[in-house]
Amino acid sequence: MTEPAPWVYSDIVKEHFLNPRNFLMGDEAAYPHDAEGVVGNPVCGDQMKMFIRVKDDQITDLRWKTYGCASAIASTSALSELAKGRTLDEALLIGPDEITEFLGGLPKHKFHCSVLGHEALRAAITNYRAR
Repeated sequence: MTEPAPWVYSDIVKEHFLNPRNFLMGDEAAYPHDAEGVVGNPVCGDQMKMFIRVKDDQITDLRWKTYGCASAIASTSALSELAKGRTLDEALLIGPDEITEFLGGLPKHKFHCSVLGHEALRAAITNYRAR
């Protein structure tokens, strides 16, 4: 019998994967939101929806759903914590590098997962501003 592969993620990634913050459980229509963004990544098959509430140009709440791996879930959970309370322009500046740093790093082959949440947030903000 072979030994299981070692866990290659930081404890922070593990925590956000096992206990994701701001994950939208249940019916999307039941969550009152001002805008939403939907993105997908054809490289890995992940898909994400992000829902934001905005007041006075500031993100007051943020919820998300994803079909993705542990890295995608942890990255989006971290992003949701980083984005709350920021203005829309400040939230747009949260990039994959900041998300990855917040998580204590990601394996190189999983860095693209931090991009997915960033793109979903950008899509939600774009949707909000188009209204």
